[in-house]
Parts: sequence; C-alpha cells; structure tokens
Amino acid sequence: MKPKNVRAPVHKHGPPIQRKNEVRIIGGLWKRTKLKVADKPGLRPTPDRVRETLFNWLGQDLRGMRCLDAFAGTGALGFEAASRGAQDVVLVEQDSALIEQLKRTQTQLAAHHVQVQRGDGVAALRQAAPQSQHVIFLDPPFDSALGEPALAAAARALAPQGWIYLEGPRAWTADQLAPLGLVLHRHLKAGAVHAHLLRATTPAELAAAQAEDSAAIVPPPSPETSPGA
Repeated sequence: MKPKNVRAPVHKHGPPIQRKNEVRIIGGLWKRTKLKVADKPGLRPTPDRVRETLFNWLGQDLRGMRCLDAFAGTGALGFEAASRGAQDVVLVEQDSALIEQLKRTQTQLAAHHVQVQRGDGVAALRQAAPQSQHVIFLDPPFDSALGEPALAAAARALAPQGWIYLEGPRAWTADQLAPLGLVLHRHLKAGAVHAHLLRATTPAELAAAQAEDSAAIVPPPSPETSPGA
C-alpha cells in the first residue's frame, strides 16, 4: 500500500516576514510598498517596528514639512516621510550602487518631491540653510565616528520646533546634547539600536539652564576691610 502524500501545513495567519533583501513602507500614500535592500556590507535599514514608532512620535501627517535624510541607504526613512505627505525630501548617499537603487525607487513611486543627492551626509547638512529643515534623519554607519559632527551640523539646519531622529549604537545623554542646543524628546532601544527623537531647546529651557548655571557659581568672598591706620 502506497503511503499517502502528506502536505506541509500552510500558516495563513501571523505577521508578514520581513526579508533581508527588502523593507516596506508602513504608512501613507505608498503603504505596504516594498523597497529593495542592496547586498552591501554594513547596510542596516531601520527596522519596521522602529520606523513605526518613530512616525507615531512624529505624527502620521507630515504635510508641508521639509526633510533631509543624511545617510539614506535604502531610503526607508525618507520615502516613509514622503509617503506621509512631506513637502520636500532630500536623500543623501555616497555609494553609487545605492544611489542608483534610490533613483529607481523614486521613479517607481513617481516621487517628484523626493530628491536623490550623491554626496557626504555631514557636508550636506553643513550646506543646508540654517533653520531650514523640519525633520532630519541621522542613521550613520555604526562603525563610524560620524554621529557627533552630523548632529552638530543638523542642529544648525534644524527649523524651530523641528525634529532630529538619531540612530546609533549608544544612548546620548542630556549633558552631551545640551551644548548643541538640543534636548531628548523620546528614546527607545531595540536590540543594539538606540533611537532618539531630539528637538531644539526652547528659549524658556535655555534661560532656565543659564539661571541654574549662574546660581551654581559661588562668588569669591570679598576681602575683609582692615581698619585705617
């Protein structure tokens, strides 16, 4: 008697598997659109759940905002912002193969409000007009020392009431952010990734910090006046 063919069970439920060679846009106009991920050493797109949390922090509607993704890679952050209505998105990337992939995605989506720019992310931030960007995405390579210069340049380019998203291998403290005129608004840790949402210090916060510094300074004691001869 021949054994019956047993078919492997089909699992119809559960979250979709995120392939290593693709990421997906989570919300907005291009929701569920898949973006290809090139096979590049060190290329590490922001995970879906981290991006979902980030855009919950930012709000779902980015209409009218100008955004700059300084280390674009797959473009997942910048295209997500454009999908949610950002007025103008600049994707900056150095790698030629990634630039070509970004341009193909731009064409595929007919994303006319997205600019793909080849170059250095820190230099692009330094060349941006002061206070010109509403959202700046910083996701430099983990093994680089680009976090500090990129954050300093981003702080200058940040518009009033704008946001900086910073992703990296360590958490940034208030003492490290204060000299840049930035404060931490939100933070999460997912595996080895620390994700920060930063904003500029408000005038009231800056005045309070200055007053606290002034109060901490103890004036030297005045010399005793000796009686006259």
